[in-house]
Amino acid sequence: MTTPHGRLSVNQATLKYATLPEALDATAGAGITSIGLWRDAVHAQSLPEAARLLAASGLRLSSLCRGGFFTVPEGASRRAAMDDNRRAIEEASTLAAAGAAGSTPVLVMVAGGLPQGSKDLAGARARVQDALAELAPEALASGVTLALEPLHPMYASDRAVISTLKQALDLASPFSRAAVGVVIDTFHVWWDPDLPAQIARAGAEGRIASYQVCDWATPLAADVLLSRHYPGAGVIDFEAITAAVQAAGYAGDVEVEIFNQDIWDTARAEVVARTIGSFDDHVAAHLGTGIRR
Repeated sequence: MTTPHGRLSVNQATLKYATLPEALDATAGAGITSIGLWRDAVHAQSLPEAARLLAASGLRLSSLCRGGFFTVPEGASRRAAMDDNRRAIEEASTLAAAGAAGSTPVLVMVAGGLPQGSKDLAGARARVQDALAELAPEALASGVTLALEPLHPMYASDRAVISTLKQALDLASPFSRAAVGVVIDTFHVWWDPDLPAQIARAGAEGRIASYQVCDWATPLAADVLLSRHYPGAGVIDFEAITAAVQAAGYAGDVEVEIFNQDIWDTARAEVVARTIGSFDDHVAAHLGTGIRR
């Protein structure tokens, strides 16, 4: 097997059915040095046990997914969501402290879609801003960066009312860059004609907290959430986007995050090997070797 690039991270979503110990073993066993974790897998172990397992694996933490889903109006549901985000901040801080040197306390934030029965996009986005104002001081005190992830517009109704990198950066701008940053995920932003300018802006503002890669190919799956592919299997120009992210000064881990039923149904060892190969063929050549410390 090819030696993995030093900045490659496997996002745990790519190994959907693996438990946390299995995902850590598959990643570290292939020589990959970083992993992005999901909270459901952490909760299945308990936070102290998850931190112990991560420490024992020798892997860096590249991110924890996910917080957010705070577009509902004020009330019991919103308070519950905010409390859950506070727990997520604590989890990101604890896991990053347990990971190997270079781990990043980055909490990926998916804003949430329109509340039930609502058509008020502007109001939902305003509630994202309000949530950040409430959470950013706590994240800053914990050393955690809340990383806003814009999602493709097809998810605006149910998953994320933030659809472009510009929208994410505008929402982040009132806050310290240490507290609120952005995620650049190729699947979600590759189509945007303003993307090069916004990547450059994100770099100038010091807001790139995470870079995630996977490919877009049509036809989309019946469940569009499961339409991601290995880099190189679709139409995304990884050379242009990766070079822009690199030029913007991002030097952290690069996560391969894939939601795809066929890939989930494939043996983990094969998935990891194909992840390494596709990353090497389509992303690695446009990266430097340095890791943010």
